[in-house]
Amino acid sequence: MFAVLGWIIFGLVIGLIARTIMPGAQPMGFILTAVLGIAGSFVGGWLGTFLSGAGGQPDMHQAAGWIGSIIGALILLFGYGLVAKKA
Repeated sequence: MFAVLGWIIFGLVIGLIARTIMPGAQPMGFILTAVLGIAGSFVGGWLGTFLSGAGGQPDMHQAAGWIGSIIGALILLFGYGLVAKKA
């Protein structure tokens, strides 16, 4: 139970950081920001695995996990902005 809560909080923080870094307005609520951060963590983990050849998910206790998660969230936020403009 606490692990799930930890990932939700981690995702929310990552999503907020990504929204702060990305220029322009991102009209999304609290839940979508948390989902963006959690999904960004998985995208960042996938990119890290792809680029380094090492396996594993991002670790919220290491700087590399935070950086990879933020990069993944920025990629998803950029994609969300493209899709939202077309809709």
